[in-house]
Amino acid sequence: MYLFIIILWIILNGRITGEIIVFGILLSVAVSLFANRVIGYSPEVDRRIIRNLPLFILYVLVLIWEIMKASVEVSGLAIGRRKPEPVLIEFHSGFETNLQNVLLANSITLTPGTITVFQEGDRFVVHCLRAEYGEGMEECIFVKLLRKMK
Repeated sequence: MYLFIIILWIILNGRITGEIIVFGILLSVAVSLFANRVIGYSPEVDRRIIRNLPLFILYVLVLIWEIMKASVEVSGLAIGRRKPEPVLIEFHSGFETNLQNVLLANSITLTPGTITVFQEGDRFVVHCLRAEYGEGMEECIFVKLLRKMK
């Protein structure tokens, strides 16, 4: 985080001078200390982010692919090839962290044809335009990738 703040400081200033670097270092130390004491941020969070970065990039690519596939399916519903038969599906993700549950809820909502209606803890209620859109949702590719993230 410390390095990120210094780089961001230099980018936002648009030039590199001794004064900007000194103030950047002081500002970075102050923000880092604030984050450590007030927010509870620790260097372990940085290590986890770096360790999970390849999985997160894969997750984003899979999300984009799933959005494209679902868009084609929902387009078929829109032009009338098949009729929507909406259903509500309830399942438990099994995730302990709020971050994993929120990522899953948002990924479901971003995917056309499904909307996360309710999410509390690991309990989800999802509206699907067709029943097959929600089949196996508790073991979908999003859940599998999120389980690999530590």
